[in-house]
Amino acid sequence: MKRKAISILAPALMLTLAACATPFKADVSRFQQMPAPQGQTFIVKAADPANEGGIEFGQYAAMVSAEMTKAGYIPAAPGAAADFTVKLGYGIDEGKERTVVYDDPFYDPFWGYGRFGFGPGYYRPYIVRTPRGARYVYGWHDPFLFGPGWRGGYDVRNYTVYTSGIDMKIERTATGERLFEGKAEAKSRSNRLPYLVPNLVTAMFTGFPGNSGETVRISVAPEEGMKKK
Repeated sequence: MKRKAISILAPALMLTLAACATPFKADVSRFQQMPAPQGQTFIVKAADPANEGGIEFGQYAAMVSAEMTKAGYIPAAPGAAADFTVKLGYGIDEGKERTVVYDDPFYDPFWGYGRFGFGPGYYRPYIVRTPRGARYVYGWHDPFLFGPGWRGGYDVRNYTVYTSGIDMKIERTATGERLFEGKAEAKSRSNRLPYLVPNLVTAMFTGFPGNSGETVRISVAPEEGMKKK
C-alpha cells in the first residue's frame, strides 16, 4: 500500500516542483559593435547619477563587472583610466491590474458541486466586470450553502503585473564612442528589484554581445532554493 501511494503521489509532487522551478523570462534587445577582448579595461557607472555610490547599485555593478570579466574584459584598477565605461540603469513600473477568469474543474453545471450541489433550478447570476469595461455573467446552483460570494463554475482572480528592466550602454571612455546598447525587460508579479535585476543582468549577458539589432527571449534557470515573491 505504501509503495502504491508513493507511485500515485510522485507525479503530483513532480508537477509541484516543476511549477516552483519556472524559469525567469526576459526580452533582450542588443545593438553592438564590440571589439574582441584583447586586454581592454572597463569601469561600471550608474546611468542615473543619483545611484552612483549607493550600496544597492554597488551590488548590481559587481554582477555586471563579473559578467564583463567572463566575456574577457578586465576591470580597471582603482583610480586608473579605463578603456570602456559601462553605464547601467534599472527600474520598475507601478504595475497594472489584471483580471483572469478560470474554469472550476470540479464544477458540474447540472448537479452543482458533487453530491452536495443543487439542480439547475437554483441558478443565480454572478456579474464580472473587467478593467476594460467588458461584463460577463455566470451563475451557481446553491443559493443557501455557499452564499452570494460563491462563484459557481468560475474562479475570478485579480493580480498586479509589473514590468521591470535594465538599460546598459558601453562606450569608449576617451572618445565617448558607443559600442553597445542593450535593454532587457521582463513582466512578472514581483516588484522586488534585488530579485529582478540580477536575473535581468544574467539575461543581458547570455550570448553577449549578441547579434546587433536582434531581440531574443532569454530564459534564466532559477537558482536552487530561490523563492520568488
